Amino acid sequence: MYLASLERLALGSRLKALSDQFYGAADEVYRALGAPIESRWLPVLRYLWDTGPSSVTDVADAIGQTHSAVSQLTAKLVRAGMVRRRRDPGDGRRTVLTLTDKAQAALAGLGPIWCAVRRGVNASLGDQASRLLEAVAACEDALRDRPVAAAILAEHTTIVATPLEIVPYAPALREHFYRLNAQWLERHFRIEDVDRAVLGDPERYILRPGGAIFFARLGEDVIGTCALLQESPGVFELTKMGVDETFRGLGAGKRLLDACIAEFHRRGGHRLFLESNSRLTTALRMYEKAGFVMQPTIRPGSHYERADVYMIYQPQA
Repeated sequence: MYLASLERLALGSRLKALSDQFYGAADEVYRALGAPIESRWLPVLRYLWDTGPSSVTDVADAIGQTHSAVSQLTAKLVRAGMVRRRRDPGDGRRTVLTLTDKAQAALAGLGPIWCAVRRGVNASLGDQASRLLEAVAACEDALRDRPVAAAILAEHTTIVATPLEIVPYAPALREHFYRLNAQWLERHFRIEDVDRAVLGDPERYILRPGGAIFFARLGEDVIGTCALLQESPGVFELTKMGVDETFRGLGAGKRLLDACIAEFHRRGGHRLFLESNSRLTTALRMYEKAGFVMQPTIRPGSHYERADVYMIYQPQA
């Protein structure tokens, strides 16, 4: 499932999709059994049934929805003949919501259906039903203590204030070389045999032949990598660049590219090239700005099936 791959980034969308499934199932059951309500009405109707006449504010606070959302739902319930508005006998300035006789009769007949809902959810989800309810309750408690928007904004402030570092290869970073490259390869293409070999043993295929590997690090997070592979004395390939999509927009790719070009010059290289794919338009623009020039044909003897772009570094004099 695509949304699952986005993890926390799409948490709201996943919960919305899950909520829609439960709403849809309940509505299907209500229709099949002739119950005159809709699933989205239940929180308001059940609260008024259990508590008695209440204001929109009271209902909203109790069921965890906004005042606007409850007001809109109330309007639908009034049109459906399930709820009416009236003045609070104890405070004439205050309007309360109360169930109509129609709603009272409808809810009174739903006992067997609600029992079937509880049993059906348990039959469908098994132990996951209890775990889900516990997790939802824990999330509700956590969000009351620290609203998620405030937490996200605080983390964003920390991220933009954290300096981006470019560091050389170290054995402890080896797994990130594979992870970062595999991430974009699997997203856009596939991991070819040559990728698998190089990514699995960068010391053998890049470092020992005279190459270099750099990483972009943001605090404790390793967010990007790029390699300089020496093909022959003085001839280098810019290769294996990957930036974690979660951290794009921080300039990590440009910083890594600059580090590799600087290392190429430091080693006295006389030719630097790269292979890429025409679909990667953002990366190609970055390479062109750095001084790489598009060649009319693909590189003779290219190792990559996906390569349809060949560029050579030609710095401005």
